[in-house]
Amino acid sequence: MRLTLATRRSPLALAQTRAFARTLEARSSGLGIDELLIVTSGDKTQDKALQDIGGKGLFIKELEEALLDGRAQFAVHSIKDVPAELAPGLTIACIPAREDPRDALVSQSGAPLASLPPGARVGTSSLRRAVALKAARPDLVIEPVRGNVDTRLRKVQEGQYDAIVLALAGLRRLGWADKASEILSIEVSLPAIGQGALGIECRSEDEATIAALSVMADLETSICVAAERAVMAAVDGNCHLPVAAHALREGDSLHLRGLLADPDGSNVRRGERRMIWPRSAREAEQLGKDLGAQLKGG
Repeated sequence: MRLTLATRRSPLALAQTRAFARTLEARSSGLGIDELLIVTSGDKTQDKALQDIGGKGLFIKELEEALLDGRAQFAVHSIKDVPAELAPGLTIACIPAREDPRDALVSQSGAPLASLPPGARVGTSSLRRAVALKAARPDLVIEPVRGNVDTRLRKVQEGQYDAIVLALAGLRRLGWADKASEILSIEVSLPAIGQGALGIECRSEDEATIAALSVMADLETSICVAAERAVMAAVDGNCHLPVAAHALREGDSLHLRGLLADPDGSNVRRGERRMIWPRSAREAEQLGKDLGAQLKGG
């Protein structure tokens, strides 16, 4: 059996996609995987904020088109880039085990967040991260930054920013975890919904591909991500809203934290819920819906 996967061309996308493909082939007797490399709309436009050009969905649009027209059987996404509602005819076939979901600060001097100089320029294009940074250090100057991970790191090295914040998972997958000056606790920076997790998408009716991908599914990650994504759906989450959610298994319970703010970063609401560890992702979704409704209601 041979399957074609669709992936973005960025170094991080290729690193996480190829790692997934290697593991899938190792777990599946007689399975071969080919690549279809695609430049997405989100990759083409690097000089504008995502909220000004259509949001994170621009990183998956062309990949989904390749699935629907049959050029590829599945696509590997960072699930934080996947909208709450999928395109008709497509499904998330599996969610593999998650990488560390926390944010990382990379500073030019190597200093942690608390030791950055007053008025330091910190780069992030995430409204969520901007809210977290301002709460921790109101004196910081938050400036937008786009580009691949290596591009953003170079901008710090060149002094365009005193520091940047990005996903620790991306640094780890690229082998650059040692570049982090500080790993931000979830109390300081609540992670993006689904951060650190992959979502493997395919056609809803492609039973053979769904079965082939099933060996990579991780139930604990799937349950946690389902709860987080239900928060996003409940608040009508998009790139114009600072929204975050993080679910974690703690013994026999599921602990879900959430955050929502107005588009300008004001009126920050936080909440959390717990439940006995659910038997399925569907049960976890209800916890997320409840927390999302609480946050949306203010």
